[in-house]
Amino acid sequence: MSTENEGTPVPADPAAPSTPPTPPSMEKPAAEPAPQAAAPQEDEPTAVQAPVPSPAPDQTPAAAPAPAPAAAAPASGWPPPPPAVPAWGAPHPPVPPAPEAPRRRIGGLVAAVLVASLVAGGIGGGIGYWAAERGDNGFSSTTVSSGQAPASFKRDPGTVAAVAAKALPSVVTIQAKSGGQDGEGGTGTGFVYDQEGHIVTNNHVVASAADGGTLSVTFSDGKTYDAEVVGRAQGYDVAVIKLKAAPKGLTPLPLGDSDKVAVGDSTIAIGAPFGLSNTVTTGIVSAKNRPVASGDGSGGSNSYMSALQTDASINPGNSGGPLLDASGAVIGINSAIQSTSGGGFGQSQAGSIGLGFAIPVNQAKNVAQQLIKTGKPVYPVIGATVNMNEKGQGATIAGQGSGGTPSVTPNGPAAKAGLKAGDVITAFGDHPIDSGPTLISEIWTYKPGDAVKITYERDGKTATATVTLGERTGDS
Repeated sequence: MSTENEGTPVPADPAAPSTPPTPPSMEKPAAEPAPQAAAPQEDEPTAVQAPVPSPAPDQTPAAAPAPAPAAAAPASGWPPPPPAVPAWGAPHPPVPPAPEAPRRRIGGLVAAVLVASLVAGGIGGGIGYWAAERGDNGFSSTTVSSGQAPASFKRDPGTVAAVAAKALPSVVTIQAKSGGQDGEGGTGTGFVYDQEGHIVTNNHVVASAADGGTLSVTFSDGKTYDAEVVGRAQGYDVAVIKLKAAPKGLTPLPLGDSDKVAVGDSTIAIGAPFGLSNTVTTGIVSAKNRPVASGDGSGGSNSYMSALQTDASINPGNSGGPLLDASGAVIGINSAIQSTSGGGFGQSQAGSIGLGFAIPVNQAKNVAQQLIKTGKPVYPVIGATVNMNEKGQGATIAGQGSGGTPSVTPNGPAAKAGLKAGDVITAFGDHPIDSGPTLISEIWTYKPGDAVKITYERDGKTATATVTLGERTGDS
């Protein structure tokens, strides 16, 4: 070991006897300079010996005056003085062996402890000096600050952070206020659909502002723009609004293919839950083709969807926001959550319990295009009234329609396919049907004019037929 304490006073154990002058035989290496003798420091009462200077070359060592003896030192010169410690990195001079006398073993042990302590202290002093030279105000830490992180750190494409960073500038927070004196409204989410300034969202987000109310749209950079309703589809729960003064350089979110989504695929939801804009949550696709009939809490008619189910956290305020896949493409529009209060689906219920539902983007895209084109939604229909309250083995065609009208529209799609009142539709296309809402949810995934195979039961017998869907324009 080596030390940096050469030339500094060396404290000794209080019980050790005074050290006599250095014997002439103890010489420093010729290469070392002769340090000046230092007087004993008065502020260190435990230091009982003065430092031992090294003789300069070609000079006779001068005997250091001995301190006032408390007791006569033995003639043998025991205990010997601590060896002069060489400079950092220099070899140690040999230490004279201790005499064999039993009485002197204790003193030898004390001297050895002093030497060991001196060396250890020198090492500690060297480390402390190194740390002080490199630390701030003499403080050193083994933690790594962010400033020491690699400057070339990048988030790989496909990570949640990378997808969110790219998508957030195209997601907006919508403030809707009614035209009444109280100015009631709410907060929702939407996303940029095209460069012309069209924003896609939920109908229930903007419904309060549809008749004489006001809409404002805020982007992630804090810029706010006024907007107006282009069209609403209450049954689909889809709406399109447009910025009144759309800025240049809008970046529409890419649209994915919701038909190709698989259960277990990663999902990323962006929205403003409880008004907290630009919130990002993650999850997976928990299920597909979930029949969901949800209300907007205002007493209006329900909307029906064959929804994507996700466990990404969705709360009030997320409505209308995009549900993205791992590539950042929109696969759905967040619309409803399952609530523990009341047991129903809705958009104004309590917080997320991991059961969120999104309108498949393939359906939402068709609706949005229709709204931009005509301002009104177009719904595919089968021309039959089904029971909406029963749930079990299928959707039963009612005995009569509303207001006493026939339950099967004469010359309508169902009538042409041979369906009658009392028939129970058990499958529509490839999907089983267990209720009226489920049937409507499946019908609305198609377009008017599509031919769809249906399975139904009549008088205990199963039959099939092909229905060519008709259309209905508007929500009234």
